[in-house]
Amino acid sequence: MKKLTVVLVALLLATTMIFAGGKKENTNFILATGGTSGTYYSFGGALANIWNTKIENMNVTAQSTGASAENLRLISKGDAEFAIVQNDVMDYAYKGIDLFAGEKVSGLATIGTLYPEVVQIAATKESGIKSVADLKGKRVSVGDLGSGVEFNAKQILEGYGMTFDDIKKSNLSFKESGDGLQNGQLDACFVTAGVPNAALQELAISAGLVLVPVTGAEADAICAKYGYYTKTTIPGGTYKGADEDVPALAIKATLAVSESLSEDIVYNITKAMFENTAELALSHAKGKEISAEAAITGVSVPFHPGAVKYYKEIGLNVK
Repeated sequence: MKKLTVVLVALLLATTMIFAGGKKENTNFILATGGTSGTYYSFGGALANIWNTKIENMNVTAQSTGASAENLRLISKGDAEFAIVQNDVMDYAYKGIDLFAGEKVSGLATIGTLYPEVVQIAATKESGIKSVADLKGKRVSVGDLGSGVEFNAKQILEGYGMTFDDIKKSNLSFKESGDGLQNGQLDACFVTAGVPNAALQELAISAGLVLVPVTGAEADAICAKYGYYTKTTIPGGTYKGADEDVPALAIKATLAVSESLSEDIVYNITKAMFENTAELALSHAKGKEISAEAAITGVSVPFHPGAVKYYKEIGLNVK
C-alpha cells in the first residue's frame, strides 16, 4: 500500500510538471494611458492589440486614466505594469522635482520614447513677436497652473535668459489660450501637443498666427541641460498661413514600465512593438512615427534591462 501511494504521488507530480511545462498561464497586465478622447488611450489600445496577438499567452489591457502623473504613480503602486507618459513628467517623478517636488516616485524604468509632442509657441501677427526674446513684456499664456506645459515654458524662457517675471503670465488651457489670442487679450501662448493642435488650427484659420522658433545655441543649451528634450521641426503648412518650416523643441510620449517585470517579458514587449510598426501604423497614425532608433533618444530615466537586450541585439548603443 505504501509503495502504491509513493507511485501515485510520483505520477501526480509528473503530470503536474507536464501540464505546467506544456501550457503557461496568461500574463495579465495593465497599460495605463489617458482620457478616452485622447491620443494615449487610442494608441494604447492599438499597442496592446499588437502585444496580445504577437506574444503567446500575453493579455494587456489599455486602461483609461488621468495621463502622465497618475500613470507613474500607478506603476509605483503596482496597479499598472506599463504606461504611456510624457518623458519630462517621468523625469520629474524619478527625481522628485517640479510637478513631483518632495515626492520621488520609485519603481520606474523606460522601454523607449514613442513620438514627439512639440512645444509650440504661437503669437498673433499684430504682436510683432518673431523670436522667444520678443516675448519679454508681452501677455503670454503658459498653460494650466502646475502643468507640464508651464514647466516647458519656464525652461525655454530660462534658455533665453528670462523668467516668468519678464512676461505678463497667464495660466490658461489650450482652448482658452487660442481664444485669448483671437480676441486680443493675449499676445502669445505655449502649447505642448502633437501637431497639428486643434486650438491653433482654429486660431490660424480665424485670425492667423506666427510660430516662434526655438533654435541655435539656446536650443542646444536647453537640450543639454534637460535630457528629455529633442529637436524637431514643425513642417510648413501645418497651420494655415504658416508656410515655412519652424524649428522647435519637443518632449516625447514615452513607454514606461515597472522595473520589477522580468527581463524576458520586457524584451518580448519591446521586440513585438518595434517589429510590427507597419501593422501598428494601420491601427493608429502615431505608429508611423515610431522606430527603435528614435526610441533611445530623449530618455533620462534608466532603460529596463529587457529593453536594453533588444536594442543591443539590433545594434543600438544603449546602457
